[in-house]
Amino acid sequence: MQHKLLYESIPAHLQEYCEELTARIERYAPGEGTHDTPWGSLTVFRADSTSTPTCTLYEPSFGIALRGAKQIVLGQEALVFEPGRYLLTSVDLPVLAQVSRAQPDEPCLCLKIRYDLQRVRELLPEVRAPRASAVSSRGIALSTVTGDLLDPVLRLVRLLETPQDLPVLGPLLERELLYRLLTGEQGARLAQIATAGSQGHQITRAIQWLREHYHRPLRIDELAAQVNMSTSSLHHHFRAVTAVSPLQYQKQLRLQEARRLLLAERCDVATAAHRVGYESPSQFSREYSRHFGAPPLRDVVRLRVEANVA
Repeated sequence: MQHKLLYESIPAHLQEYCEELTARIERYAPGEGTHDTPWGSLTVFRADSTSTPTCTLYEPSFGIALRGAKQIVLGQEALVFEPGRYLLTSVDLPVLAQVSRAQPDEPCLCLKIRYDLQRVRELLPEVRAPRASAVSSRGIALSTVTGDLLDPVLRLVRLLETPQDLPVLGPLLERELLYRLLTGEQGARLAQIATAGSQGHQITRAIQWLREHYHRPLRIDELAAQVNMSTSSLHHHFRAVTAVSPLQYQKQLRLQEARRLLLAERCDVATAAHRVGYESPSQFSREYSRHFGAPPLRDVVRLRVEANVA
């Protein structure tokens, strides 16, 4: 009965896939948080209770929800990530995420496989991806999981038990997964982002530039020139993919990095502000408070307490 409730939204012929995948993945998530596995691009997330919304950065990746649920908000769009669905993120995106369904005996459990867009590009000439004419350009989307996707994922997870086979067979299974994604429901979206010269690819280049130079003053005309777009076209297509403007995107990158500096490197507020590009510590503190819901020091103390409790 328990499995029936967990996977009631999944077709019967796929339930065995999900049950085995869940049982195997649970071994790599003994407690709450994100856990690495023997395959570097594969991580597992577990939460035993619901959470408040948290600002975070999603990277290009494929994810499957196995138990519980998350709500992911990008701009004005809210996505419910739950069993029976897969999440495809095609660019680095700042989102608001929270665990919306979880309890100790039925934790929220998800797996994520990061991928390199360059590998997608290399595969494109061999793939007949769906046409992109009516596809949203958003950099994140949910779709119904299929057996074609679950099969290579399950075989990759099985390989974790035989690490000696991973270096040879792991890349082949990742390639198969990318092929299935490109030929599946979200294939046009992924192909549009990866195709050299496309508007999606130009926005990917703009995002990469911002990630590498987030601490520098942003001049939109220079960024547009970097990616061979007009300033108006850059604004329009950047917002279509990320739901924010380039300036807002840069600000979120700065604040995410500052939070990391405060937590991991134990910087003081003024140092963290300066290192991410703020000239005024007071302006930094105001924007940090608006973004994360608390001033820097109070936010960091809360995060450290939560980490110790977990």
